[in-house]
Amino acid sequence: MTEASEAVAALVERAGRSDFDGWRRSVLRLGGCTNPVHLVGSAAYVDVATGAALHSYTSEALGGRLLVACGNRRATVCPTCAQLYRADTYQLIRAGLVGGKAVAESVSGHPRVFATLTAPSFGPVHSRRERGGRVLACRPRKAGECCPHGAPVGCHTRHAADDPRLGEPLCPRCYDYAGAVLWQAQSGELWHRFTLELRRVLARRAGLSRSTLADAVRLSYAKVAEYQRRGLVHFHAVVRLDGPDGPGETPPRWATSGLLADAVREAVGRVRVVAYGADVVGSRVLRFGRQLDIRAVPAAESADGLSSSAVAGYIAKYATKGAESAGAVDGRIRHGKDLATLPVRDHVLRMIGTCWWLGALPSFEELRLRRWAHMLGYRGHFSTKSRHYSTTLGALRSARAEHRAREQRSALGLDDRDVVLVGQWRYAGRGYSPEAALLAASVREGGDGHGG
Repeated sequence: MTEASEAVAALVERAGRSDFDGWRRSVLRLGGCTNPVHLVGSAAYVDVATGAALHSYTSEALGGRLLVACGNRRATVCPTCAQLYRADTYQLIRAGLVGGKAVAESVSGHPRVFATLTAPSFGPVHSRRERGGRVLACRPRKAGECCPHGAPVGCHTRHAADDPRLGEPLCPRCYDYAGAVLWQAQSGELWHRFTLELRRVLARRAGLSRSTLADAVRLSYAKVAEYQRRGLVHFHAVVRLDGPDGPGETPPRWATSGLLADAVREAVGRVRVVAYGADVVGSRVLRFGRQLDIRAVPAAESADGLSSSAVAGYIAKYATKGAESAGAVDGRIRHGKDLATLPVRDHVLRMIGTCWWLGALPSFEELRLRRWAHMLGYRGHFSTKSRHYSTTLGALRSARAEHRAREQRSALGLDDRDVVLVGQWRYAGRGYSPEAALLAASVREGGDGHGG
């Protein structure tokens, strides 16, 4: 008997039980989550005035367990929960551009730019170049030119989009793997220094002191990290200027999108961070790459060109991706022996190996490189925002939970009662039984996930 047929038989057997309806609802409400959390316990709606329990339920009535969605943001781990996370991120970013979700609609008229900050080069890699719809040669150089290790310094191939060589160094021995890993590990600090430097540049361009800039404007941002094929992140960010009290206040007239774009460009060029471990791998000064894309986001929505919706969708798309998009693994590496069997390409394995090597040395202890080897050294959050940019993911989730609670109270006829939900639950495991996995898969294939 195959696993599939065993799952079908288990589902048929389950259908004959008295608790089938409750069990089925508990699986369907997850919308196809791939790795739910199991809870056991009970809960009751209690009348605030009298203390009487008006309605109660237990995990036993739900087939023995209350199943809760895992909530993982990564699409490779749980596509369903990642879809919901992506939708929330879209709403968060868009609210900071056009208003809504407790953000004033007047924010749409504030100066804001969409900026992409890249990593510098640590050695030439194979890349796909296009111009005017034509694919160009990867790295055209004179025939016969070689690096000190005898590898060609050029590549005349017009790479296809799925060419496995994309992102691979032309010469791995020339590639600065230590520098790449350290840049990755300290890129969060580099971003922090950038936000500080941007405030300094804005103050100078406005003819203000740094101490008085906060009395004139407030800088807000939201960003996401995207892995490039070469294994390094770059940052996509919305940067906005508000009045001193935040998005509800209009900034001064001198604060324009053009001034902001120029200030971002200058700040990116000025910011520097000294890398760890100069005594081991030599002195390095980390900076952003020369490739920089800065575009003003217009106030009016537009079908062509850059729009608030397009920017929000672009950022949200990368909020659910991790290092696996660069060919890495999506789970922690716990033992050095595991490196020998990792299903990754050579370049990624060298980056992971560099993390493992440097992570064992005292000079790099603070970076915890072995802990983040599966992320190729990157230690930061994939999506972050400043406090006053817009709403929060927590607020969006709370609003959704309250909406579901209202629906449940209405279904129980408790709309006109002042009630609270009191419960006791404890963790009891993760995952699905074979028959539950079959039912969850049918939900995913039907497109009825809760992330819609």
